Amino acid sequence: MVDASKPPLRILTCGSVDDGKSTLLGRLLYDSSHVFADQLYVAQAESKRYGTQGSELDLALLIDGLQAEREQQITIDVAYRYFSTPNRSFIVADTPGHEQYTCNMGTGASNADLAVLLIDARHGIVAQTRRHCCIIDLLAIKHLVVAVNKMDLIRWDQNRFKAIETDFRNYAVDLSFTDIECIPMSALSGANVFVQAQEADWYAGPTLIHVLESLNVEKETDDRPFRLPIQFINRPSANFRGYSGTVTSGTLRVGDQVGSSLTGQAAKVTAIYDTDEEVLAVSSGHAVTIQLDHQIDISRGDILAPTHDVPSVSNQFAAKLIWLSEDAMLPQRQYLMKIGCLTTSCRVLELEYVINVETLTHEARHQLNLNDIAYIKLATTRPIAFDSYQTDRHLGSFVLIDRISYQTVGAGMIDFSLRRAANVTWQAYQIDKARRGAELRQKPCIVWLTGLSAAGKTTIAGRVEELLVQRGHHCYVLDGDNLRLGLNRDLGFTAADRVENIKRVAEVAKLFIDAGLIAIVSLISPYRNERRMARELVEADEFIEVYVNTSLPICEQRDPKGLYKKARAGELANFTGIDAPYEEPENPEIVLNTETHSVEELAKEVLDFLRRNHYLQATISATHSIQADQSKHDRSDT
Repeated sequence: MVDASKPPLRILTCGSVDDGKSTLLGRLLYDSSHVFADQLYVAQAESKRYGTQGSELDLALLIDGLQAEREQQITIDVAYRYFSTPNRSFIVADTPGHEQYTCNMGTGASNADLAVLLIDARHGIVAQTRRHCCIIDLLAIKHLVVAVNKMDLIRWDQNRFKAIETDFRNYAVDLSFTDIECIPMSALSGANVFVQAQEADWYAGPTLIHVLESLNVEKETDDRPFRLPIQFINRPSANFRGYSGTVTSGTLRVGDQVGSSLTGQAAKVTAIYDTDEEVLAVSSGHAVTIQLDHQIDISRGDILAPTHDVPSVSNQFAAKLIWLSEDAMLPQRQYLMKIGCLTTSCRVLELEYVINVETLTHEARHQLNLNDIAYIKLATTRPIAFDSYQTDRHLGSFVLIDRISYQTVGAGMIDFSLRRAANVTWQAYQIDKARRGAELRQKPCIVWLTGLSAAGKTTIAGRVEELLVQRGHHCYVLDGDNLRLGLNRDLGFTAADRVENIKRVAEVAKLFIDAGLIAIVSLISPYRNERRMARELVEADEFIEVYVNTSLPICEQRDPKGLYKKARAGELANFTGIDAPYEEPENPEIVLNTETHSVEELAKEVLDFLRRNHYLQATISATHSIQADQSKHDRSDT
């Protein structure tokens, strides 16, 4: 384990597959005498079975702990190792080289102080080298060692090393590294790792361990202003109220004036507890509980900071994003955003560009795919306290989480605020939706009909509207086709356009609720994520999901517009149910089966639900009763 008496350095090792990362880490552990006898015995035995060095010890096997890794001679997970020298202790993350495991590389880089990027001297800079270099830069690791490995396999060719160094420095010239050290080495033999390479008398630079031992990163953290993200409010008894979390930067002393970043309320620090010990001051990296001279409005996710230097607060951001999911990222789709101790809903407002890792140029895209690196604009549902990632990696970094699967799908770095949290607010009026609904004798709500094309949504929606109007209620049908002729005429039928289409319809339906109306939405709305987004725009009981459950064969048999026929013939792309997915509702309030029930029965089923759940008042005016009876008579004559 790490020796706590020595300043620790967090190191990331990365590079393309087979560049020698695991061998280098094995060498660091072996030469620093941090391999136990039993580990060495197992590694020697397994070297004969899995190793690449014949009967000799394969140092990579000291690192590749997973069975799958040993059989394939690759790293597929992040392996953390600890070792120390007389001058320093180290925490090392060995990250995967394969492109499909780039997400793990981002995980290993998130807390690193320095990166060691390996390059195979035989192959030089490859695409994955550039990708990893780009991610290292995005994650604000300022110190970089370029380890040109396997120099022994090219007989320590000085010209080859110089060519690789020149190519790399030319590539990285526009990146923001504070320093780049290029070292020729052989991890297998240990040359230029701990000891100077006798084979390279032309190289006068430092060994790898010299660079690692001499780097000073502690001052970089201590010089930043104090930040304490609040993890929880500590109340072990009625007489004690503390604010707990881990200090991410700066120093705090008893007597300092601190404030809440979100509310602006301030107080003086009266006590600091580091673990179970009361101290007078505390610095970054310590988990603490502090007490204040009076209570202030602060909760989990807020940040305590000096009153003269508080973090920014916003609900819209410009940020860099690494996409980690095989499912594409679609602008306007809602995700969960976890930043520090806070989790909130968010959506990507705009995909500005994708970074081409080969050339570092910017490319226009409509969506992100696995391992893409992009610049985005992001909006959250609530204001967030933050520092830019370049200032504080802890308070400026976030992850995106899929709202359905709860899998982490993206890792982001906030660049700056778009500064709209404080100057754009909802304007409330004296007459609110409850008053408007009461005047109309109804509780405003959204009746959201979803299902395949030709399932019967439009027909049912129209009949529900008729029945409601006959009974004196006020409603309006937001039909998908009608909206695409006006509000959404600029949208196509790609996945990204469908997401934007649903978002716009949901926002309009929300305004109808505010007007006191019953909004009947007839929309395929194929994605659960967007239907959930629409639900969460309004109060819990204001959204009624109606699944018009009609099988695909029946929908194709009906096909009133001939769309299924065109889709089957390849004349219509991205058609739901054919070459685009439809995600069935999981827990809809109402399920309607058009194969076994008539439109009239299904429409009345919707009305019965509205009555049972008190969306409609029972009494209606005589005028409306007469109109309803007359309408019924007219239909029977027809």
